Amino acid sequence: MDLVFPHTFVPWFRSVAPHIHAHRGKTFVVGLSGELIAAGKLESFVQDLALMQAMGIKIVLAHGFRPQLEEQLRAKGQESKFSHGMRITDPVALDCAQEAAGQLRYEIEAAFSLGLPNTPMAGASVSVISGNFVTARPVGIVDGVDFMHTGLVRKIDAMAVRRAIDTGALVMLSPFGFSHTGEAFNLSMEDVATSAAIALQADKLIFVTEVRGILQSIVQDPAKAKELEAKQHDPDVEIDQELALAEAKRLLAALPNPLQPTDTAFYLQHAVKASEGGVERVHIIPFLVDGALLMEVFTHDGVGTMIVDEKLESLREASPDDVGGILQLIEPFEQDGTLVKRSRTEIERDVAQYTVIEHDGVIFGCAALYPFPEASTAEMAALTISPSVQGQGDGERILKRIEQRARAMGLSTLFVLTTRTMHWFIKRGFAPVDPAWLPEARKRSYKWDRRSQVLVKQLK
Repeated sequence: MDLVFPHTFVPWFRSVAPHIHAHRGKTFVVGLSGELIAAGKLESFVQDLALMQAMGIKIVLAHGFRPQLEEQLRAKGQESKFSHGMRITDPVALDCAQEAAGQLRYEIEAAFSLGLPNTPMAGASVSVISGNFVTARPVGIVDGVDFMHTGLVRKIDAMAVRRAIDTGALVMLSPFGFSHTGEAFNLSMEDVATSAAIALQADKLIFVTEVRGILQSIVQDPAKAKELEAKQHDPDVEIDQELALAEAKRLLAALPNPLQPTDTAFYLQHAVKASEGGVERVHIIPFLVDGALLMEVFTHDGVGTMIVDEKLESLREASPDDVGGILQLIEPFEQDGTLVKRSRTEIERDVAQYTVIEHDGVIFGCAALYPFPEASTAEMAALTISPSVQGQGDGERILKRIEQRARAMGLSTLFVLTTRTMHWFIKRGFAPVDPAWLPEARKRSYKWDRRSQVLVKQLK
């Protein structure tokens, strides 16, 4: 045996253990695009889902079938018809959709039944349950266009789904629903997955898609979305790993209505709807990355974009009641020299400048924003995260909130002074400058004996 292996495997396994504990017993709704199946990725995807279920995660799987339906239509010499970004499902298209859905259901169930030795499915026992969990309603006639058998989700039978996943089964939802009159309607996977996640109040909704996530460049300049979307698969173009719900809503409002699944707004609109409906975390991840589902769930950074409602993290501006908690948080870092010492009087005086993040009523992170409007800049000071929660993204969340506050003031840059965390800031877009760059008012209070590094980030 390679003696190096235990030294790489053991630390890795220990590093994912907190995520395993955190997710045990939680409910995840996974939206699977039909493109993943068409790309031949079903077997490895099913293996990853089975591993997640073995770790105690309750899974509801909603699958799509866009390319499979297109193939059925072409085989019958028919062309797809779309309007308002939705498929028009005539009787022929409905028959094709039913055939495609039936074939995919067979393939997915067969994949979960594999138990070959020396594979991740060896010893796995995954029961897949599907049924009439989805009640649909017709889209109807919109602007004179009759969508016929295209529908929208009216209701998810959350109680029946919950009973099934509580027994250890995996529930599979096809993109079909039936009305109270027994009519069948073709639905979108995204609508089904989003509606199911909201009805179940799922802990996560994960879209496994043909896109990598939300590109940082589009967040920064949504007006160029069409141009930038062409770079979706360029590995040198970075994605935004996390978007606050408020930021996601602003971005969605600035984007054109989506027509294709590769449009930025296509999955984002469903992510926003789910987040507003009470789903704690919504993820958009690429199926082209092998193991993307496992990396997104069991590693800190993940591989896609996560949309989160900041209210769940109690990320807010500080009040006078928080002074004691802030002092208790920063005191150890003042004692070891990481932070400049601040008196209680200073904290009380400046408490309105602080942003805090709390979990269960306890403050675990903070930072202060001191504007210098005459120089169109602001200082972020006293950024502190409790050692007990470091590595969980709270530092990034506070940084983003501070940046939002600075932008709202019309400032163009944000700067920090640090003696020990220079690389953390550089990784997040800050660049070192000479202390002479500092605004005159801040330069007068700069402590030359500490030799703090000055780093600046452009906000506009």
